Amino acid sequence: MAEKKIKKNGRPGLSAKTRLTRMQQLFVRELVANDGHITLREAAINAGYSVSSSHTRAYELTNPTISPHVVAEIKRYRQELDAKYGVTYGRHIRELQRIRDEALSNGAYSAAVQAEYRRGQAQGDIYISKSEIRHGSIDQMSKEEVLKAIEEIKSYGPSSEKQADTSERDSEGIGTVETSPGSFEADTTANTTH
Repeated sequence: MAEKKIKKNGRPGLSAKTRLTRMQQLFVRELVANDGHITLREAAINAGYSVSSSHTRAYELTNPTISPHVVAEIKRYRQELDAKYGVTYGRHIRELQRIRDEALSNGAYSAAVQAEYRRGQAQGDIYISKSEIRHGSIDQMSKEEVLKAIEEIKSYGPSSEKQADTSERDSEGIGTVETSPGSFEADTTANTTH
């Protein structure tokens, strides 16, 4: 027996190759161009769908079983924009070079230096940023650790020769007096007690 083809009534099924309507195209453009800035519902409203049904339309348009052609177009358009505006190493370096050259031609040398510095950082081996992050505070240190840290800080101070020279002057009653911020004069008054 030969099988008969059963003809389905209604619209033919949608596939990823189905053409988009004008409103669907507007929805795709709104959604992808404003990605992360507007909701699906706002994209549907901006595309011309009614406010009262925009939530439902947005759901239907982004559901691959209901509207596979719209979902495929959203994916394709995102890839197109990523290829056009995405950050690549070469594009980044060229743009920094253009900024540098434009800054030099305008006499903005600081901006030109920054652009060139950033190009060097992007290269990866010209400017290397090193930092050390320490955690903790004196409250978390033991008494021995605090005393060790104090001794270490003292070792950064003036050398022992300078300290000996200062102690001799102090014993003779000669010292220094700050007359104004940053300037010192010899104090020749004797140390007397009253």
